Amino acid sequence: MRDNQEAGQELRRIVRINEEIKSVVATAFKINLMAMNAIFLAKRAGQSALGFGVLSNELRTFAMDLQQQMGTLREMTYGSVATVTALVKQARINRLLERTRAESSGEGRARVDHFLRTGHAAALADRQTQITILNRRLSQMIADTARLVELGSVLARSAKIEAAYGGGFSASLMQVSSDFEQTIGQIQRSLETLTKHQFQESVA
Repeated sequence: MRDNQEAGQELRRIVRINEEIKSVVATAFKINLMAMNAIFLAKRAGQSALGFGVLSNELRTFAMDLQQQMGTLREMTYGSVATVTALVKQARINRLLERTRAESSGEGRARVDHFLRTGHAAALADRQTQITILNRRLSQMIADTARLVELGSVLARSAKIEAAYGGGFSASLMQVSSDFEQTIGQIQRSLETLTKHQFQESVA
């Protein structure tokens, strides 16, 4: 029963993480479109918006890198779901074998004992180890993504500074850079929630 409860909690946690990943992917796609529009706007502004254009291009690269990173995270959560599901099945088999062992005697009980020792107990431990490793990798990937998003935030703030030098387009460029900043702020909040879900698992 305890194994099922823990597995259920783990699956619910993974689902919550996956929802945050989907939110970040959608926002990263939005940043990509915003960056393309910003690049066109910078070209229209001409020489005075060269720096803004460079930063907009960097923000587009950032958005694509972020989408790729979140794709990797999503694959990892799918792997976690598969491993947890396998763990539940293995635990169920082990419980059936334990019940059979308790109801058996003599040679039959000895065979079940041997079966548990040499196969299923080891398989269950292996599944639990896999989950621990996957969670460690997931935590590291989330931390790497947070650092990437911090870079995006720095780019957005720099774009805001460059917007001031945009001449007649300065107000439009400033609005675009503010939109970048707000949108990346949304991603940072999603990542904070994602980290909280992951940390809850780590201390459980």
